[in-house]
Formats: sequence, structure tokens, C-alpha cells
Amino acid sequence: MAIAPSVQYSITIRLEAPAKNTAVSELTSIIEKMGGSVTAVDVNHSDSERVRVDLTCACTNSDHATEIVEALKKVEGVVVGKVSDRTFLAHLGGKLTIESKLPIRNRDDLSLIYTPGVARICEAIAKDPSDARRLTIKRNTIAVVTDGSAVLGLGNIGPLAALPVMEGKAALFKRFANIDAFPICLDTQDTDEIVRTVKAIAPVFAGINLEDISAPRCFEIEARLRAELDIPVFHDDQHGTAIVCLAALSNALKVVGKRIEDVHLVLSGAGAAGTAVLKLLFAAGLKNATVADQQGVIYAGREDIEEGSNLAWVASVTNKAGNKGTLKEAIVGADVFIGVSAGNLLVAEDIAKMNSGAIVFALANPNPEIDPAQAALHAAVVATGRSDFPNQINNVLAFPGVFRGLLDAGATVITENMLLAAAKALATCVEPDELNASYIVPSVFHPDVAQRVADAVRLAKG
Repeated sequence: MAIAPSVQYSITIRLEAPAKNTAVSELTSIIEKMGGSVTAVDVNHSDSERVRVDLTCACTNSDHATEIVEALKKVEGVVVGKVSDRTFLAHLGGKLTIESKLPIRNRDDLSLIYTPGVARICEAIAKDPSDARRLTIKRNTIAVVTDGSAVLGLGNIGPLAALPVMEGKAALFKRFANIDAFPICLDTQDTDEIVRTVKAIAPVFAGINLEDISAPRCFEIEARLRAELDIPVFHDDQHGTAIVCLAALSNALKVVGKRIEDVHLVLSGAGAAGTAVLKLLFAAGLKNATVADQQGVIYAGREDIEEGSNLAWVASVTNKAGNKGTLKEAIVGADVFIGVSAGNLLVAEDIAKMNSGAIVFALANPNPEIDPAQAALHAAVVATGRSDFPNQINNVLAFPGVFRGLLDAGATVITENMLLAAAKALATCVEPDELNASYIVPSVFHPDVAQRVADAVRLAKG
């Protein structure tokens, strides 16, 4: 799949060149010919002989950026100075800060906010613990918890390397739902220790967002925390993905004129995301599904499936015909394909073997299960997890609104009805006169998404 230049590999190059009328255009032409995309040109100094320029361009990856810089160094008369990676600059010092809501200007302020006045608040909470939601940050604060074992497409990179992702998640909570979220990266991948630690820090928070914890441990961690805490526990890799997938599929089925009860779904991936998607689709009315993993189609009695495991559950509710074989074989005659697995598993010819009006959600990142352009040759609706193609299945459409609704409702648990309500609300953000094959989910910047989802979750609490 051809990769377009991306802002994540955007660099700013400071260089000096001879002061002639074609100086800048010659440099930008070199970048464009090398596949880069010039996004800004700022002249910060000029005299009769030299011009100094800050030239910003998007590249396809880090190596491509290096190649562009080296090419510019070879241009006669050009001196390349500092090269800044804009992504690294954006992360300098982290992406979060903590600020006091109240000014501390004098002794009176100090007495109100801290000692001795704060003692009265402590005594009130000791007498009635429910006052903590009213009188502390607990009412609007959640923990974004990870062990760094399954980060994005990076895998098991550990807690410290996972911190930038958790910071970003916290920033999204603030931007889209005005929720104060704090990253908690645990230096353990022991299930018991994770559960024990989250329980120990829970008094500060009104909710727990589990993130990037590998399967199958994530299932046990979530289940135990839900059972043992009096605040909602949400595993975004599971439930956020499921909500957005259901919303997108609901609208995609309207585009092709099919009902969820009638379609045959093929799902690639039986980990945390795949299992949650499957469960929520069944709750929404899906009846016929086949799931494949790295070993091929999942079926009851497959030798590698342990009794009582997540795969055993998948085998028990899917593939009623007991078919075996590969993903490519399973997709023949399917109506819907959803991939939450790995890149480059399918080609256009595979999609051609699906039923007419096929729907393809290839959500693996950064490389989807099939090149979206190839899928679109035969599918009626195509969605990906990428921001550079239409119909991005992005969890940020779900988790801010879900937690906003949970916090506003003072919820202690998350129910299946809440997840279904969130998906329905998200789907309705695409108005009937807007719905088409290239617009089945709203933009993450749609102004109504978080509030509509929040309202739906709050009302579903009953």
C-alpha cells in the first residue's frame, strides 16, 4: 500500500540559500519530487545575498525525512541548519499540566484551601464518604491505566514507553468531554498486582479506563475490577472499539439496504477488540458470524482452544456450520468483513468473492488488513482505523462521551444497555441526508458527538 506523507512525520528545516527569485521554489520542487509535501515556507531573514527559510514538510516516515534533508544538503549554495521533528516538539515536557482552580493570593486563601480550613472538609468526608464526589476532584477525574503490554501497533513496550499514549488519551478526555484524566502506567504485568494496585488508588477517581493491556489478561483484570470496585471500569480497546464499530455498521447497513439480523459477518481477530465487537454486535441483533485468528477459522473442537478460554466462548457462539480453513476461504459469500488483527491479509480478489453490497472495515493500524483503495474496487462501503481515509473508526468518538455520561449519572457500573445506547447515539450523529458510502461515522470534531453519547449513556442508566 502506498503511504502518503503524514503530519506525524512532519519536519521543519532551517536553511540558507542564495537570494534569487527561484531560491525557494527550487527547494520545494526537490522535496515534492522526492514524495514529500511542503506545508509551510517562512522566510525569517533576508538580505541582498542570502535568504534564511524555515521550510516545513510532511514525510512518509523517519527514513524519508532523512533522505529529504540529505538531498537538500547537496544543493549548491544551500546550507542546512537545524532540523526539527514537529512530533517530538509537540511532546516536549509532556502534554499535560495540573492547575489550581482557586487562586492562592494571601493568608485567607491559604486558610480556605489548605490548613486549617481543609480539615473541616476532611471531617465531612470521613462522616459521609459520598461527599468526596461533591467536594474533591473525584467527581470529574478518571484514571487511564496501562501496563504497556499491548500499545497501539507497538506491542509490549512497557509502562514508561506507554506514557506518551496515556498522556494523549488524557488530553482527549479533556478536549472532548472536559474530563480530568490522569495517566497511570504500572510497572508490572502481573494480573493480581494490577488489580490490587488499581483498587488501592481507586478512591481518587470516579472511573477507571483500562488501556493497552494484552489479551487474555485484560479480560480477567476488567472482570475482577468491575466486581470489586464501586466505580465504572471501561476497557477502551474492547468497548470503545465495539461502540464505534456498531455505530458505523448500523449506518453502513442502511447504505446497502441490509439488516444486521440477515448478514453473514466474518471477523478477523479474536483478541480484546474482536471479542468485544462480536459481543456487542450479537447484542444488537447479529445472528451469523465466523471468526478467524492466526490459526485460521475458529471452530468448536479446534485442538489449540482451551476449555473455558475466550476462544472457547467464540467457538461456541460462531461458525454454527463448523467450517474450517483460512480467512480467505471464510470470506467467500460474506456480507460484512471486520478486521481487528494484522495488516495485509487480504487482496481485492478476496473482496470480489463477498456478496454484493459488501461492507469492509479494515481496522488494523498502521497497515489495514487490506489496502482501502483495493477493497473499494469491490466493496460498497469501506472503513479503516486511519485518519487519511474516509470513515475512520476512531475510539475517540466513544470514550469521552461514555465517561461524561457515566460521571454525570454518578454510575457505579457500565452495562450492555449503556454500550448499545452509546452506539445508537453515535450513529444518529450522521443525519439521514448526510449518510452515504463515504460518510457513515461523524468526524471526531463533530460538535455534538460527545454530548449525544453522554446523554444516551446517562439515560440508559435509568
